[in-house]
Amino acid sequence: KSRKNCTKHHGSGGKQKIKIKNTQMLFGLLNPIAWNHLCVSYLIEPLPEAQRHAVFRAESLHLPRGSCVHHHGDEDHQDRLNDFIHGMMSLQSRREKRELSRNMKYVELLLVADSAEWHQRSLDRTRQKLLEAANLVDKYYKALNIRVALIGLEVWTDQDKISVSDNPRSTLDAFLSWRRKMLKTLPNDNAQLITGRSFQGTTIGLAPLRTMCSDYQSGGVNTDHAPVSSVGVAATIAHEMGHNFGMSHDTAGCCQARAEDGGCIMAAATGAPFPKVFSGCNLRELEVFLSSGGGKCLFNVPNTNSLYGGRRCGNGYLEEGEECDCGDEEECASPCCNANNCTLKAGAECAHGVCCHNCKLKEPGDLCRAPSGPCDLPEYCDGKTESCPANFYLVDGSSCAEGKAYCYTGMCLTLELQCRSLWGRDARPAPDLCFQEVNRAGDMYGNCGKDQQGSYRSCSDRDAKCGKIQCSTSASKPIENNAVRIETTVTGDKKKILCLGTHVYNLQPDEEPQGDTLDPGLVLTGTRCGDDSICFNGGCRNASFLRAGECTSKCHGHGLCNNNHNCHCDSGWAPPWCSQSGSGGSVDSGPVIPRSESRVLPFVLIICPPLGGFVSLLFVFHP
Repeated sequence: KSRKNCTKHHGSGGKQKIKIKNTQMLFGLLNPIAWNHLCVSYLIEPLPEAQRHAVFRAESLHLPRGSCVHHHGDEDHQDRLNDFIHGMMSLQSRREKRELSRNMKYVELLLVADSAEWHQRSLDRTRQKLLEAANLVDKYYKALNIRVALIGLEVWTDQDKISVSDNPRSTLDAFLSWRRKMLKTLPNDNAQLITGRSFQGTTIGLAPLRTMCSDYQSGGVNTDHAPVSSVGVAATIAHEMGHNFGMSHDTAGCCQARAEDGGCIMAAATGAPFPKVFSGCNLRELEVFLSSGGGKCLFNVPNTNSLYGGRRCGNGYLEEGEECDCGDEEECASPCCNANNCTLKAGAECAHGVCCHNCKLKEPGDLCRAPSGPCDLPEYCDGKTESCPANFYLVDGSSCAEGKAYCYTGMCLTLELQCRSLWGRDARPAPDLCFQEVNRAGDMYGNCGKDQQGSYRSCSDRDAKCGKIQCSTSASKPIENNAVRIETTVTGDKKKILCLGTHVYNLQPDEEPQGDTLDPGLVLTGTRCGDDSICFNGGCRNASFLRAGECTSKCHGHGLCNNNHNCHCDSGWAPPWCSQSGSGGSVDSGPVIPRSESRVLPFVLIICPPLGGFVSLLFVFHP
């Protein structure tokens, strides 16, 4: 197969198969090769001479180890909460949580290379390297039932479109701002910048936490610290995306992979040999993120017309001219699809998707995705396609928790739930005075995040409830393994009040001053901080800027606005504007068919032969 049109995943294990023909340029990873009971990783690098490649062991690379710094800056305040929102998770059944993990999810990824990266090699080789890196990232995430689809690859040649510097924080802020402005032109779920520059210290990447699918914060910046191959930058991209998914750095006991085999992707520091696997801790953190309502954009199948690298039968994406695509012949497990030519087997109507059962399409109106929380919306099969509609949720700024909170990226965030996730079930927010006094300090124990230079910012009284969260609890220590209890006593109304915060200390002495380990104690963006106010962009802002009320006003009082800015109508009202009678739902959700209708039809089909005339009369008078 031509390298122009596909990027091949090479299998692993005892039945290693490598097929390379008509190769124009190839560089990447063959991993692992079983040889005398040893697992050996090899790198392939194209030589200047046409059609020739160098093959060498990955461990022969001698590269400096680099570390990742989590972003705690102005833009997001999305520091990870370990076991986030136990209360919200209790809304889900175990079956629903298993389905979230089991169902395939898709990240539509945009990769951008800056001019410094381009200057290191030709335009074609830069593109090829990033294509190889995206292929490896896809391979790593497939183990988590996540496909990473490269839908855009942009190389900045003569001039960068943002200011790229050795300051990772300012570079990240500039890149995420650029992504936000370009979303309509280059729609994506996540964007990653690859730069040929070095960041300050040992930092090789930076990304916000728990922000996958956010219009404002879904992305990261990565240094190409291993210019010889695509494997190093792929590991960094996978790591920074992991933070977007809510994954923290692995602590002792998390990673079962041997250091000589590369260890795990979410290690705080990395180097050759590069990691290729996620740990069990990462999987649990991902499940928590999804169960709490995160990752709403991951459930729609990517537009195959926008996939970068060309079409191919066997890539697992249903493309024009294909009836099905269950992957390569070696990995296809579908009884409905012929993997060798991507055609349906005799009698099959479909092969994949939650709206396909036993090779047949489900009936229209069949619930294919239940709401995952108070800010999520249901979706239904349409009877025509095998895939469930994209996952839709209430527009950011919608009211939830009986008016005590706001929806943000599909999650209903409250201080109460965040305190419980930090300390346990009896925890609750401390009085407002605690937030004001502690966060006014502007130090590591009380702050409103960091500025672009990495310095802690003092909170004004208005912004105080968007800084370090302060709780009251009987618990002796936080749930987070690496967090310690920080006590502050303040005096209000002649009474002493105990304020409990948390702090995470660096585990390794050579880590950056900003801290490689997570501080779970900052209030999450999207949390209510006062009447008609929401935490955003490092402060407490009027929630009207999200324009949720303006959007919902067009629904005639019989529905709410979804994140596609369409009305999701209450039962009894019809989309698109909820102004006429109907079954509810939206133009995005699939047809909603009331249970009574779906139950009447089988009754008629069974009873009709002996009672045809009588049943017909029933239908006239009792619709």
